[in-house]
Amino acid sequence: MSDQTRAFAPEGLSPEDADFARFVANVRKATSIDLSQYKETQMRRRLTTLRMKHGFADFDAYFAALMGDARLRNEFLDRMTINVSEFWRNANRWQVLMNQFLPALLKASPRLNIWSAACSTGEEPYTLAMILDKLGALDAASILATDIDEGVLAKAREGVYLERSLREVPKEFVKGYFQEKDGAYCVSDRLKKAVKFRKHNLLLDPFGERFDLIVCRNVMIYFTEEAKRGLYGRFANALKAGGLLFVGSTEQIFTPAQYGLETADTFFYRRTV
Repeated sequence: MSDQTRAFAPEGLSPEDADFARFVANVRKATSIDLSQYKETQMRRRLTTLRMKHGFADFDAYFAALMGDARLRNEFLDRMTINVSEFWRNANRWQVLMNQFLPALLKASPRLNIWSAACSTGEEPYTLAMILDKLGALDAASILATDIDEGVLAKAREGVYLERSLREVPKEFVKGYFQEKDGAYCVSDRLKKAVKFRKHNLLLDPFGERFDLIVCRNVMIYFTEEAKRGLYGRFANALKAGGLLFVGSTEQIFTPAQYGLETADTFFYRRTV
């Protein structure tokens, strides 16, 4: 065990709990990723499986290996962030966005400022881009897409997807915005040019402001209640008055008023002030 790892050895815990607590503390110091903000049972189970897969006897040994092996670090990030996404996920909610909310936002503002937070491999920001293009508003919108994982951002910029990622995309959109090549589907250059991808840590980095729409879906379920409350407040503050937060199908905000939000529709919340 290195001196750095020993420095974080907590007292009063079982050896196994102390081992994991040191890992959490060391990861935070080395990477600014705060695993304590994630639900511990789920996170610890996933990381234990990953550690044992590579034959490390404990988290002290696993952490030491992570610091010296970029491949292991990228795998750790991928497992931590659970990068599961697809285009038009929960398609009826995207239809509501396209038919109801985006036309109203465009009527209120000549240029939309949109953020796809924790965008994973890019399916959600590209879905936004194709909907905006269908509405004739892609050139009047700025789409920022962020994620903590450089690996998934590289995949998002590449814009190549397997057919299963497109299973909910309306056929007219598949035809208009994808090109099939060697069994995969490539996003059109028009959509690629419309989305700006950037690395961002939701739990640490500052948020932008005056967004008309923020999309953050199927991510909050991995965080503790305290972390979620903080993030909802920060998302609300990043919106314009009247701006919308669009969350996932398991992420209802039960008391939106405490964040200055109101329910606009199922899984859509509007900033009120």
